[in-house]
Amino acid sequence: MAQSRMRFGAFIPPHIPVNENPLVAFEHDMDLVEWMDKLNYDEAWIGEHHSGGWEITASPELFIAGAAQRTRTIRLGTGVASLPYHHPLILADRIRQLDYMTRGRAMFGVGPGSLPADAYMQGIPTSKARDRMDEAIEPLVRLLNGETVNAETEWFTLQNASLMFPSYSEAGVEMAVANQVSPTGARAAGKHGIGLLSIGATSAGGFNALSANWEIAEESAAEHGKTMNRSAWRLVGPVHVAETREKARANVQYGLVKWLDYMSKVAALPLGVPTDCDPIDYMIETGFAVIGTPDDFVAQIERLQAQSGGFGAFLNLDHHWADWAETRRSYELIARYAVPKINKLNANRQASEDWLRENNAVFKGELTAAVAAKIREHAQAKGIDKLSPDYLKLFAKEVAG
Repeated sequence: MAQSRMRFGAFIPPHIPVNENPLVAFEHDMDLVEWMDKLNYDEAWIGEHHSGGWEITASPELFIAGAAQRTRTIRLGTGVASLPYHHPLILADRIRQLDYMTRGRAMFGVGPGSLPADAYMQGIPTSKARDRMDEAIEPLVRLLNGETVNAETEWFTLQNASLMFPSYSEAGVEMAVANQVSPTGARAAGKHGIGLLSIGATSAGGFNALSANWEIAEESAAEHGKTMNRSAWRLVGPVHVAETREKARANVQYGLVKWLDYMSKVAALPLGVPTDCDPIDYMIETGFAVIGTPDDFVAQIERLQAQSGGFGAFLNLDHHWADWAETRRSYELIARYAVPKINKLNANRQASEDWLRENNAVFKGELTAAVAAKIREHAQAKGIDKLSPDYLKLFAKEVAG
């Protein structure tokens, strides 16, 4: 049986510095997804946030609907819809509509919400967010499976709730739940038999927890009569590549320090770089980021495979570290050189080239003999006893290549 190919894509929160025009920023991210589609990337996941200044996509569903009109094959997911902020029926109905508008390319990623300020503005205690996510997943799964649902919690009620039409395809909408270090997401994925979206898989905590969280998901699945599929496990981490390591380092000078400042002081994520360390060196040496060449990206994938035991897709945490031209180039280099190496897309081509190189003298000799025979045959047919020196020189030049 052929080995499954790894899928590649992007996780786009997005991360837009506050000095940029928001309209231009939206168009930039649309252009990025369109560029990825042309490069044959598999997936793009779009975030939901409501504060902080940088992460400006309030509705991933709206973005996906627009992107679907500009792309052909790339699958588009909510990365992620913050469940505590939405009534399950309304959210499920929006996803069903998106399923049709994308012709089955929509994916449904869910989570508790990553920015505490988003929950605060809605009067949702941060301590309740993960519990509310857990409460909402089951009715969402059932609604999207075509069931009629009755449920009541302290924050939502469902009374004979159902969607008005079935999924676009028989397979339905693929679902995945966000997970970092906490086991909440892994338990939920196993309980409902849905995919796992490991955000921050390359951070120290996230990397060390990969195999443990997968075990938690499998244990939870076994308890609830479900199964987990490694192909539906997606790992997320930041990447920027260029033709050389030196060029990649130079490229990220554009926005890396500003991004680190936002992530550690505004988004409140544990990404602080020690003051005595060069931030680029620190990101590379800790394994958090790839800032290098396509081969460095390949090495990171191999490292993650060894640590996790195997997963189905890698998503670049899109970050705006480099300017637009170099960002496009990074995605292109990965698609052209890293993905084929990881998925062994050129094995047959290489074998064919090697075979011709090894047998070049034999094939060239056979070709030369065949052409020479035809020349003699022509000469005999025309009654030519002796070919001109110029003709012989031209033949010798053609054979020499």
